[in-house]
Amino acid sequence: MAHRWTNTLTRNDITPKALWLNRRAVLGGMAAGGLAGGIAAPAAAQSAPLEPNTLEEIRSYNNFYEFGTGKGDPAENAGAMQTDPWQVTVDGLVDNPGTYALDDLIGDMTIEDRIYRFRCVEAWSMVVPWNGFELGDLLQKLGPQEGAKFIAFETAVIPEVMPGVRRRVLDFPYVEGLRLDEAMHPLTLMATGLYGEPLANQNGAPLRLVVPWKYGFKSIKSIVRITLTDEMPPTTWNRLNAREYGFYSNVNPNVDHPRWSQASERVIGGGLFSSRQDTLMFNGYPEVAPLYEGMDLSVAY
Repeated sequence: MAHRWTNTLTRNDITPKALWLNRRAVLGGMAAGGLAGGIAAPAAAQSAPLEPNTLEEIRSYNNFYEFGTGKGDPAENAGAMQTDPWQVTVDGLVDNPGTYALDDLIGDMTIEDRIYRFRCVEAWSMVVPWNGFELGDLLQKLGPQEGAKFIAFETAVIPEVMPGVRRRVLDFPYVEGLRLDEAMHPLTLMATGLYGEPLANQNGAPLRLVVPWKYGFKSIKSIVRITLTDEMPPTTWNRLNAREYGFYSNVNPNVDHPRWSQASERVIGGGLFSSRQDTLMFNGYPEVAPLYEGMDLSVAY
């Protein structure tokens, strides 16, 4: 598969794991020691080096409200969720609907390594080495019908192991969505692991979305439903407060959240006095800009 971007992230930019060795070079033509599938902004965007994190930080600092509203709650509570077996329902404007066992749905997908920036709407960030496959490849297999313009995703709701669901901290099930052309963009990933290991439950096991140019709440976790539709789907945070959480929610340092600036971000792993760096337009992925031609990016969407 021919990919259309330039990689400038290095291993110094990713969250390191001492035991993660001999990374696979999965993209044809790349050197065995290269950053296979790594995605990054132009070199000029690297003026503020990212502080390294640990794998433990990726696994312990999460938003997953089904398991609680604290950053440590998912790591503490998510272990009770059973992710094998797992089923995903596919419905709507699609040629091959059905309820699929996970392996039947994605077992023939080619897993790649992708190093992506992750930017939360709360103005903190990480860089995460995901393992996964392009959502577009899965959609080609499922066959979107001609009228399909949007895609919606739904997270599992398992009250007996999800204290946040029992407390109704949000209107569950959690739902997110993309425009179909966003979903088909080669940067859009369905992640099944990180650092070459299966996803931890708190990181969205066994299957999650990763859209690196959007704020993190768009990258929905523990997916159990995928729906193709001709209308923009109502999504959880947008329904709760559309002024603060737009449907598109592209990372944009020039458009503040109503309650805080988005011009800079706190880099997780910086210690007590965490370092800050400038936030990049589209989180450093300018190749997605053509998706939004004609939209006024000086306002929130």
